Amino acid sequence: MIPIAFPMIGSDEQKAVVQVLESRHLVQGGVVEEFENSFAKYIGVKHAVATSNGTTALELAIKSSGINDGEIITTPFSFISSSNSILFSGARPVFADINESYTINPDEIEKRVTDKTRAIMPVHLYGNPCDMKSIMEIAERHDLVVIEDSCQAHGAEYNGKKVGSFGVGCFSFYPTKNMTTGEGGIITTDNSDVADTARLLRNHGQDKRYSHKIVGYNYRMTDIAAAIGVQQLRKLDDMNKKRIENAHKLTSGLKNIKGVIIPETKDGLKHVFHQYTVRVNKDFPVSRDELSNILTKNNIGNAVHYPIPIHMQESYKKLGYSESLPISEIFSREVISLPVHPGLTEADIENIIDVIRSVK
Repeated sequence: MIPIAFPMIGSDEQKAVVQVLESRHLVQGGVVEEFENSFAKYIGVKHAVATSNGTTALELAIKSSGINDGEIITTPFSFISSSNSILFSGARPVFADINESYTINPDEIEKRVTDKTRAIMPVHLYGNPCDMKSIMEIAERHDLVVIEDSCQAHGAEYNGKKVGSFGVGCFSFYPTKNMTTGEGGIITTDNSDVADTARLLRNHGQDKRYSHKIVGYNYRMTDIAAAIGVQQLRKLDDMNKKRIENAHKLTSGLKNIKGVIIPETKDGLKHVFHQYTVRVNKDFPVSRDELSNILTKNNIGNAVHYPIPIHMQESYKKLGYSESLPISEIFSREVISLPVHPGLTEADIENIIDVIRSVK
């Protein structure tokens, strides 16, 4: 089977973990601090605050920005943790539809700004940066916070500036991501108040042991996870380069197939291809789900990210969401992700292309 994802873990990560185990200092120690400093430097911000996962990073980023009510405009076409983090924070998600790049449409954001709006949460889906110039202009006009869900976009850039450095950034280090810590997340920001509050919130509100300044949580990262992260960050650019190369090869092989819409990459954007996601429309000989079955039978991993937009999920219908967001709804029926990870061989890529081209 050619897997849809393949964590690139090697001896460097193994040795780093053993060193932490031998140190007997396993949680929120010096290795976490090293990882935070390295990640902040990589993104180009003053602060990075490591957390237990990407969802807790999003939640703490919102709360640390002073938001506990009102509305946050975001996309319905994402993993559900994007909007769930808004609910956890006491605010309410307001969904704006997407564009051809699978990311939130700034024109749709503008239409939804009201006096209840507190923030915008763009999601750099699949590793493709959102239109940050337009989004930051909207935020500035309406005095809104920007919380960047960069959980799938480690190293992605908008006009030479890394995502996660425009507003308050949030990243996930789940095993399928472009870099991993096993589980983990991180907040990136130039705002010292946001960073200081996030550090308190992730550790029971403590500024020192048993001195609790605010009510907080246990959202800490372990030194074991951070040790993996330090090594993975050193390899990230090379791993992203390989993903981009694999994506270009897939695009070259699939671009002229009727009914297959390849992912869009605009000038000035560095797409790091967390996922290589195509759309399969009615002009293709079989449906998206039938293609998925064909790929699986040929030992090619694939996945649908995401088959049900968030506003159509049962849990959100119970919260009163009922509006139609047509682009997200159409795309959810058409998208399919193909392997693009750095572990692919030339033969793997040729096999993927050949199987899709052979469908009649």
